[in-house]
Amino acid sequence: MSWLPDGFVHPVHVPVPTTALHLRPIREADTPIDYPAVMGSRERLWEIFGPAWGWPAETMTYDEDRVDLLRHEKEIAAHQSFNYALLDEGETTLLGCVYIDPPERIGADAEISWWVVDDLVGSAQEQALDALVPKWIAADWPMRQPRYVGRDLSWQEWLALPPVD
Repeated sequence: MSWLPDGFVHPVHVPVPTTALHLRPIREADTPIDYPAVMGSRERLWEIFGPAWGWPAETMTYDEDRVDLLRHEKEIAAHQSFNYALLDEGETTLLGCVYIDPPERIGADAEISWWVVDDLVGSAQEQALDALVPKWIAADWPMRQPRYVGRDLSWQEWLALPPVD
């Protein structure tokens, strides 16, 4: 049984209010802009996602990132999970990502997390994304109990929850 209703159509372009940025599903072809974004913010991203996901490894190569993005692209097409890239208008710069995943831990029907590159931490663009994501999920996604990991509860608290069977 799918975690999403039959016939659900995921959004393909989501403007971030008050910015020139938007979200769209990530693709393997985004590797040239994803790799520098991830590796340029790797230390902070490891502090956030490392204990839970083991990502991004210090030694991650460009090709490993490409393979990871291809996996995400296939998961999106199959509605298994979703990774949205935060992009500038021309889609020449990747500035972060939003993840919408089926629950791995009890108590939610989806687990959502996101990040921005180091240069946007504390910026108006980050604040706009922080405000957008919960509203977007409530308006455009079929979740009734989304969990915002790293927001509603810490990653450590999330890891302590019992896994979904």
